Order: sequence, then C-alpha cells, then structure tokens
Amino acid sequence: MKVFVTGVKGQLGHDVVNELTERGIEALGVDIDEMDITDPVSVDKVIREAAPDAVIHCAAYTAVDAAEENEELCRRVNAEGPGNIARVCKELNIKMIQISTDYVFSGEGIRFWKPEDVCEPQSVYGRTKYEGELAVQEILDKYFIVRIAWVFGINGKNFVKTMLNLAKTYDTIRVVNDQFGSPTYTYDLAKLLADMVVTDKYGIYHATNEGTCSWYDFACAIFREAGVDVNVIPVTTAEYAAKAKRPANSRMDNNKLTENGFAKLPAWQDALKRYVAALQAEA
Repeated sequence: MKVFVTGVKGQLGHDVVNELTERGIEALGVDIDEMDITDPVSVDKVIREAAPDAVIHCAAYTAVDAAEENEELCRRVNAEGPGNIARVCKELNIKMIQISTDYVFSGEGIRFWKPEDVCEPQSVYGRTKYEGELAVQEILDKYFIVRIAWVFGINGKNFVKTMLNLAKTYDTIRVVNDQFGSPTYTYDLAKLLADMVVTDKYGIYHATNEGTCSWYDFACAIFREAGVDVNVIPVTTAEYAAKAKRPANSRMDNNKLTENGFAKLPAWQDALKRYVAALQAEA
C-alpha cells in the first residue's frame, strides 16, 4: 500500500509519515514546496504521479486569529484545498482521510460533541474547516473525516512548547480557565490514522486523547511534568482578548472509534508524560 500525506512539515503529517513507514507502508509526504493544495492543476499532477492507494490530508491553515483577517486565503487552503484533493481521489477511486477540528461546533454547553451533531462554527477558521468537510462529503464516498483538538507534537509549534518557552522568561503566566477540551498527542493520533487508512470503515470520527481539562489545568500539568516552577494564574476568556472566538466547550465524544473496532487514544496525562520525556530527550 502507498499513502500520500500532505502537510509533512507540520506536527501531524510528520508523525503520520513516520508511523506508516515504521509499519512497512510506503508513505510519500509532501508540503507546499512540492504541492500547492490551492492549485487544482498542481494537486492533480502531483497525486496522479504518486499513484497512491490513499491520501491523508493533514495540511491546513491553522493560525486561528490571523484567519479573521485573511479569510480568503484561509478558505482557499481549508475549504478549496480538500475539494481539490477529493476530486483527484474520486477520479483515481482512492480513499481520503480529511483532518478537521473541534472548531466546527458552536463551543457552547458542557456535553461531549458527537460526530453527528449539528455544526455551527463561530470563527473564520471553524467555518472554512467545516466547508472543507462538506466539500469532501459532496465529492467522495470513500472518506474519513477525523476531528481533532488541542494538538501537540514534536515537529512544530504548540501550546506545550509555548508554555515551556514562556517559563524561561516569566515567573508568572496567565492561562484561560473557562475553555475545556482534550489535549491530543500527534504520535498517538498517527497510530490511529495508520490503523484507519487500511480499512473501509468510512465516516466522521472524533479522535482526541482521553479525558478533559481546561487550558489552565493543562498548563499546570505541563509544568509539573517538566519540573518547572512557575506561578500559573487562571483567567477568563474575556480577560484574555483574542481576535477569533474560541470554543468554551471542545469536549469530544470518541466512542465511534471503539464502535468501529479502533482503539481509543490513551489518557492525555499519559500522552503529556511521554511527550515531555521526548522533548527533554531532544534537548
């Protein structure tokens, strides 16, 4: 089997290629230098030449605040890009995994979002990612849409690295305490996607590490795990002004994974422990 992976320079794409390769599955990872997903001609040419059996589409415009001022570019990447890839997959009769986000929901309430729940995105980023989901569903029958949240990995920027870097300069850090979700380690997520891509159990899934917390809880756990002494002060979303509206509730129901024979991801605390150890080993 050969799998084509976009966004190989990002956190998830990097880990997906590594995981597939480790399993003896041929993986071809590309980024914008090799294929511009907003250019249908480029997408058609590169994927046809690769002749894969499946595409795992990890590339995305993920700068949530910047998206509010760059809506056209964000839409080209997050909505039109998946559509361009899906059309080639349709013509080649191959499957596609589209990575999506918790931001497709309203972010209200306290219950866990299910894959079939109504999507009501509240930001440019969320709207364009939802449009990308719709494009894939309209074009393809053989698709997986995997919604993820609060992602961290070795390759690239993330909340864990940001917190640890801030602690090098500041002895007090303010972190939002009224947004709840599940931190998700790309190393664990990559294993799930590698399990998924060899099946035909198509549909929409949620995939985060198990357990929930606030960003404040997560920050405190990061510093404990890393052995860093810093004063963390909880603040409200209103106090921490941001251009894009953040979901207060990003709790995801991952039960569809086990219902379809896939293993859920480990607890986020376990994932964080392994991740911090990996970061310290690299240092």
